[in-house]
Amino acid sequence: MRPFFARLLLPLLLLLAPTVQASTLDDIVKRGTVKVGIDLGVPPYGLTDANQKPAGYDVEVAELFAKDLGVKLEIVPVTGPNRVPFLLTNKVDVVIATFGITPQRALSVSFSNPYVALSLVVLGPKDKPITSMAQTKGHRVGITRGTTQDLDFTRLAPEGSQITRFEDDATTTAALLSGQVDIIATADLLATEIAKRNPQKNLEIKYTIRLSPGAIGVRRNEADLLQWVNTFVYFHKLNGDFARLFEKWAGYKMPELPVF
Repeated sequence: MRPFFARLLLPLLLLLAPTVQASTLDDIVKRGTVKVGIDLGVPPYGLTDANQKPAGYDVEVAELFAKDLGVKLEIVPVTGPNRVPFLLTNKVDVVIATFGITPQRALSVSFSNPYVALSLVVLGPKDKPITSMAQTKGHRVGITRGTTQDLDFTRLAPEGSQITRFEDDATTTAALLSGQVDIIATADLLATEIAKRNPQKNLEIKYTIRLSPGAIGVRRNEADLLQWVNTFVYFHKLNGDFARLFEKWAGYKMPELPVF
């Protein structure tokens, strides 16, 4: 009787058993390559060096990321607006691109604990007396579409603000340098880099909008990958690698990173 019942129960048990799917983490290791979305237009986080090679803080973090996975790194260039679409359409496995954490973005993607300290700031000529959001009224403001600075500046801007949105940070920067806009909202290190590279423009950070630490983005419902990414962040934060790389590219010590 037992073999008979076993033959009856086995198909039923197979039907009821949960389907086991390979995780993205397993796929990356099996494939031997990790596809990382990086914005190469936001120095010193991401840039192309004199030898036309990717460089910058985010690039070196991605290199550590691939090394710890034991796979090759494939850099996929992204911009601020297409970071989420590239994740959701599987063009990249993760995004390491000054990705600010917001509740709205978290509806679409999952965020690691922060790996880099960022502040959102307003950059403009020294001769413009702007020290607060209220004083931006009447000035032409350039912002990269879909970024955290776009979301925050738009939310806080005085009524009647003249905001022009661009598709990437390089175009936003070019608009400021050419006089198409008076000021731009951007990340603090990028603002410092723009001012340093263009001393004739007499640019300075006018004020800070808010802190906006950067996280590594992964697709939702990928618990294994997110757990591995958070382990990666924890390990390299603890042993000082992130602090070392940040000081190398920023020129000063990285502020304390928050956790959540």
